[in-house]
This record gives sequence, C-alpha cells and structure tokens, in this order.
Amino acid sequence: MWIIIFIVALLFVLGGALLLLRSAKTPKIPKQLKPQAYDDDDDDGGW
Repeated sequence: MWIIIFIVALLFVLGGALLLLRSAKTPKIPKQLKPQAYDDDDDDGGW
C-alpha cells in the first residue's frame, strides 16, 4: 500500500517539475515592451 502512495507522490512531483520547466522555457514578454538604453551618466554616488 505504501509503495502505491509513494509512486503517486513521485508522479505528482515529476509532473509538477516538468510543468514548471516547460513554462520557464517560454517567456511571455509583451510585444510593446522596448529595451531601454543604458545610461551610465546618472551615477549619483551610491556605493
């Protein structure tokens, strides 16, 4: 009985990991988002 519960739990863990891996490979960035130019002149001391 315990082996069946263990196998079902293992399947859920592997399925969740594969689902997260699959969704992480396809970033959903909006089309209207444009990269901003890097400006190094606005350094106000900081560190």
